Amino acid sequence: MAAASNDRRTRGFKRWMKFHGIECSDALLISTENSGADDLSISVKALCDLKEGDVVATIPKQSCLTVKTSAASHLIEEAQLGGYLGLAVALMYEKSLGPQSKWFQYLQILPPFEPIPLLWSLPEIDSLLSGTELHKIIKEDKSLVYQDWKECIKPLLCSASFELNPEYFTVEEYLAAKSLIASRSFQIDEYHGSGMVPLADLFNHKTAAEDVHFTSVSSSSESDTDAESGKENADDEGGGDDEPIAPDFHSETEGFSGSDLELSSVSGNEPTFLEMIIIKDVKAGVEIRFTEPDNPFDILNIDLDIVVQWSLSLFSCRHGRRRLSLWRKMDYSGCFSQDSEYFEISLDGEPQVELLVLLYIMLLPEEEFLELDLALSATGEVKETSNFRLLKKESFLSTKDSEVNKKLLLTQSVCRALSSLADARESFYGPKSLEEDIRSFNECCRATDPKLYHSLLLRISERRIIEKLRYFAASGAGISRTASKTRKRKRVERK
Repeated sequence: MAAASNDRRTRGFKRWMKFHGIECSDALLISTENSGADDLSISVKALCDLKEGDVVATIPKQSCLTVKTSAASHLIEEAQLGGYLGLAVALMYEKSLGPQSKWFQYLQILPPFEPIPLLWSLPEIDSLLSGTELHKIIKEDKSLVYQDWKECIKPLLCSASFELNPEYFTVEEYLAAKSLIASRSFQIDEYHGSGMVPLADLFNHKTAAEDVHFTSVSSSSESDTDAESGKENADDEGGGDDEPIAPDFHSETEGFSGSDLELSSVSGNEPTFLEMIIIKDVKAGVEIRFTEPDNPFDILNIDLDIVVQWSLSLFSCRHGRRRLSLWRKMDYSGCFSQDSEYFEISLDGEPQVELLVLLYIMLLPEEEFLELDLALSATGEVKETSNFRLLKKESFLSTKDSEVNKKLLLTQSVCRALSSLADARESFYGPKSLEEDIRSFNECCRATDPKLYHSLLLRISERRIIEKLRYFAASGAGISRTASKTRKRKRVERK
């Protein structure tokens, strides 16, 4: 029964596309997969080999659900809502119209929501994401979402211009709309901003694929603008507020990867439309999975608070304050996110240079610290002739000099400090070891427990970066010992 209902929805969507001028190549197969009682999964596969440059679909911009095309455009304009917030209202409003909505058949094939962490309960967030970079971000974002709903969406129910059905504008519906936008929206052009693009959002998109880009041409100016993949991190050029949303775990669909497609806008006689162009050769029947365990954009953060706690375990509170103050005098700082300051550790385990400088200053002998402090107080900068010239911020601007100076910062004591920070950061994940997490992941079923699967994937990815940070510290300590022995030999030779 459910399978027949899903097939009807898919056929209805195909008829809807034809009616609204969306042309899909005969080389594509839109197939339905029934994964549950009322679950509908649609994938797009190649029926034959496709070559780079092949146009596989054209989509009129007027068929895209945007703030400008929605029947709620006047309401959104009146409320002065922009960006993803405005698009969320447009999506909720069209859903509230039911069969009266221009996008009814399209909305029928969308899931009610995408299971991104933003929609998880607080106990789930605390138990599954504890220790990970997402834990704090998701909780903060969840709080901001409730605030946005209360301040911007709830007042719409009192609008004199529109009679809104309260059932479709609850905070739960707002979260559901945000999850769909995060996973499926695209940047269309300057006029429309971000929007839901029927058919395009059925194609799978691969994280960190550098060859994914959408070229948009404004129908009024003919000027080109580039944007990245229209997932939740699309640039909101001209689309209003750039409202951040927490990183999501995308649900898996099989079919083309976004890395195989280009979405471009063709301007001429109205209506303007989008073209989906193959930018990589695709073999017939190809099925490409989404999840990338080794995302090259993965990083780990170490909060400044962790560094402060490490300092307190070795030195007095006054010692740490003075050293931190001097570091800031030299115009150094970490990264900032809302009310926290942190340092990034790259995928290969290399710490941000600002952290290395801070640790170096924290560990300076008192006499050397006073000498550096006096030099800064007298001239306001570290002179090129100074013993501390490697600490100058300019020393890290040149690629060649930067690598040399980084190695000079890696004294044995700095390397030991990095190892201690790695231990402190790993303690956030609780008593289970990395090996236990890997065993749990191998035993976990993605289909039946996707939340646990993805949270373990994230934990393992982050903990492997911590392992690489330890290796970086150990390697640096080896370099430091070799350099120290060389210096001693030179002193002996001079004697």
